[in-house]
Amino acid sequence: MMRIFSTLLIGISAGSIYSLMALALVLVWRSTRVVNFAQAGQAILSTYIGYIVISHTDNYWLALPIALIAGGFIGGVVDILLIRPVARRTNNEVAPIILTLGLLGLLRSLVGMTWGGDLRQYKAPVTNHGFTFGKTTIPFSPFNLLIVITALVVMVIFTVIFQKTKLGLALRAAAFSPEIARLSGVRVDLVRTIGWMFAGAAGAVAGVLITPQNGLTPNSLDLLLVLGFVGAVIGGLESMVGAVIGGLVLGIGLAFILEFVSTSLAFASAFMVLIVVLILKPAGIFGKAGPRDA
Repeated sequence: MMRIFSTLLIGISAGSIYSLMALALVLVWRSTRVVNFAQAGQAILSTYIGYIVISHTDNYWLALPIALIAGGFIGGVVDILLIRPVARRTNNEVAPIILTLGLLGLLRSLVGMTWGGDLRQYKAPVTNHGFTFGKTTIPFSPFNLLIVITALVVMVIFTVIFQKTKLGLALRAAAFSPEIARLSGVRVDLVRTIGWMFAGAAGAVAGVLITPQNGLTPNSLDLLLVLGFVGAVIGGLESMVGAVIGGLVLGIGLAFILEFVSTSLAFASAFMVLIVVLILKPAGIFGKAGPRDA
């Protein structure tokens, strides 16, 4: 029973990070209708900025907000300098998506040329040793708990913004019907850029949270991007709640497969679950078929 409980906690911790990346992808999709495959590149650049702050100050709590701000800034720059011009000139929904794939490679190369490909690490702000109950130590540490709490706070903030504020309504309107939104007085370009900034910030938090456990290289967040995308599609690209639930379900499922089945099946299992969900419910668990309500 303790083994099952420990595995569940580990799955929730990993799933929280997958949910953050899934949330970043959904934020961009809901505000601009673009699947941002460059999210891992933006997050890795933001995480390296956080790493530099930690290297010079040895202060994780200073690095986290700076990385978050850097992630938001990078997301805004990507939209203003790249996504907007391409979307205007091509009038093709596929072109911006292809652009993000190229941008992912460009950002990884930039990071590699600047900081090299060596594995870099920094310490977690709290201990990474598991909680001890009597004579039993479980593989869930105070840092895992910090990951879950931080991810939960970020996800709640973005959910409230999208669902309960005028800005959230403007973001949804700009994505669903930009022309009608403009006629209603919404500054579509501005709110779409804000959506990219929100997504960049969420990706940066995911990168800073996962790095103390996995280390940092130019490619270290690629798997997180894949799993975050799978979680977003499982939950439904139209739903932020779905992104969160999809990431958690994926994290818990992979944790049990790693612990009780085989480590070699974990990656393949993620896509098997994705295929089954898409066959049974193509829009995702929380997605809605047909036109989306603004």
